[in-house]
Amino acid sequence: MEVRFLSLGSGSSGNCYYLATKTCGILIDAGIGIRSIKKIFKDYALNLDTIRAVLITHDHADHIKAVGHLAKKHSIPIYSTPEVHAGINRSYCMTEKLDNAHRRFINKEETIQIEDFSITCFEVPHDATDNVGYCISVGDKTFSFITDIGHITDTAAAYIERSNYLILEANYDETMLQMGPYPQHLKARIASPNGHMSNSEMANYLAEHFPAGLKYLWLCHLSKDNNHPELAYKTVETAFKQHGIALDENGVQVIPLKRTTPSELYSFE
Repeated sequence: MEVRFLSLGSGSSGNCYYLATKTCGILIDAGIGIRSIKKIFKDYALNLDTIRAVLITHDHADHIKAVGHLAKKHSIPIYSTPEVHAGINRSYCMTEKLDNAHRRFINKEETIQIEDFSITCFEVPHDATDNVGYCISVGDKTFSFITDIGHITDTAAAYIERSNYLILEANYDETMLQMGPYPQHLKARIASPNGHMSNSEMANYLAEHFPAGLKYLWLCHLSKDNNHPELAYKTVETAFKQHGIALDENGVQVIPLKRTTPSELYSFE
């Protein structure tokens, strides 16, 4: 079964990911403006009418900005845990509130089926109302989305291990964060176990626990002020080479995702 993946945006300005088969698709988060979503869909010749669900990781504004419009104007159901839905309802950025007709509740570690997609959400440590990652299987392909995570827990590790295609946070470079302009309380929040994950923590973990079936690794949610795509990639390259893991044409594909512009549209048979 052919599966397509596209990052529409990845970072504190807004997060949104598209996963689709030939007949239907889903979005993981919808934290960019609805006009941007519609323009990207038009530019890539995609159809919003094929979207069967939006899966929300947590209730921060950069993950939920467009969910009200997608539900109200396009009748797309919005899936997340009861706690995340409560946070969405309270959010200042939700100018179009969700109604009960478009709200779908899911529980952690329970698998649901939405047409071609087998979906399991799982706990991740972050500082929102509630926080989940998503493991999504389509035929024999397994994608895991872990976009905001303070550290790798045993639960997250189990889903990383089964992934063929992994979207994983590489938010900041530790030196850039500590030497940068952020106030100390914000630096501490980012670097905390319930904040975000650094390049080196992510790279060293994967190098030491490399999933046997991993084919693609997309580095997501890179900081504008505390990271660079080249630096994130180099950190992974160094850690992987130290453990004898081949990259790119000889091994796993490693791709930093852009913050405010879409990626290429990937297609996997």
